[in-house]
Amino acid sequence: MNIQEQFDQAVTRSKTLAEKPGNDVLLQLYALYKQATEGDVNIEAPTNAFDFVGKAKFNAWESIKGKAKESAMQEYVELVGKLK
Repeated sequence: MNIQEQFDQAVTRSKTLAEKPGNDVLLQLYALYKQATEGDVNIEAPTNAFDFVGKAKFNAWESIKGKAKESAMQEYVELVGKLK
C-alpha cells in the first residue's frame, strides 16, 4: 500500500477515534493534514486578536513549513496509529 492510500485510511480512522485527543495532538494532526494536502501555509495569519483557535491552527501549520508532502503524510499516519 502506498503512502497516499495509508494517509487516506488514517484520515478516515482519525474521524472515528474512541477518545478525542488533546488540543496539542489535534493541532499536530491539523498541521500535518494541511501540509500533506496543501503544502506550505498559504493563508494570511488571523488578524482578530480574539481568534485564538485560528491563530493556534495557523501557527501549528506554519511551524512545519518546508516539510515534504510525503513526510507530512507519513507522520500523520504514524500519529493516528498511536491514537487507536
